[in-house]
Parts: sequence; C-alpha cells; structure tokens
Amino acid sequence: MQIHELKPTHKPRDRKIVGRGGKKGTYSGRGGKGQTARSGRKVVPIIRELIKRYPKLKGYRGLTLEDNSVVVNIGVLEKHFKDAEIVNPENLITKKLIRTVKGKVPAVKILGTGKITKKIIVERCKISASAKAAIEKAGGSVKI
Repeated sequence: MQIHELKPTHKPRDRKIVGRGGKKGTYSGRGGKGQTARSGRKVVPIIRELIKRYPKLKGYRGLTLEDNSVVVNIGVLEKHFKDAEIVNPENLITKKLIRTVKGKVPAVKILGTGKITKKIIVERCKISASAKAAIEKAGGSVKI
C-alpha cells in the first residue's frame, strides 16, 4: 500500500463559507444594521398584542372543581337488582352498569329518573333528594 492509496474513513464535508451573500450565515457575525443596530431599539413583539387581547380572569385558573361522579338512575336499578339487594359501587361494576376509571372505582351518584318498586339498600353512593324519597317510599333504605 502506497501513501497515495490511503483514503479517509470519514465522509468529506464541505466547509461552510459565510459572509459572501446568499443564505450561508446571514450577517456572518457582523450584526444587523438599521433599527436593530441602534441603541435603545424598540421592536414591538407581535405576541404582546395577542396577550393583551385575552381577558384577565380572576381566581385560580389551574384548579378544576369538576364532579367526576358516574350517574345511575333508579330506573336502571329497578331492572338489574332484586329485593333486599345492596347497591354499592362494587356491585354496580360486577353487574356492568358502570366501569372503573383508570383502574379505580369511581364515585357514584344515583338520580331519581324512572320508577322503583323494589326494596333496595343503597350504600356508599351520592344520592339526589328525589331518588332518596323514591327508594324510601318503596321500602328501601339509604346509608351514606
């Protein structure tokens, strides 16, 4: 092997030439002229105009106070539960009336839509006033 037969192991790369016009390096380290070159320059950022348009909201914006309860009506309980049966979130999951949310048992709220005639026992569920009255009228009970 002769010295003229040796080849580099890396690929050749062109040297970046700046300061000759075109798009290779814009100002080429010499800065900008005109308004941006003057002391005390005041170029108004466009985003400031967008920020000023937003309303100034009071309070904690990041705090969410949503009620993530799963809703079940008493008409559905009438169909799927028998007399003297206990209604709680676990039993609702086993009867596939509600689902787990990210592997956790969700909070359940029972609403008064529909009719109920069975004596059911409601445990560990939020309940509306009309649903509570309907269950107690049918002979059931509510344990909070």
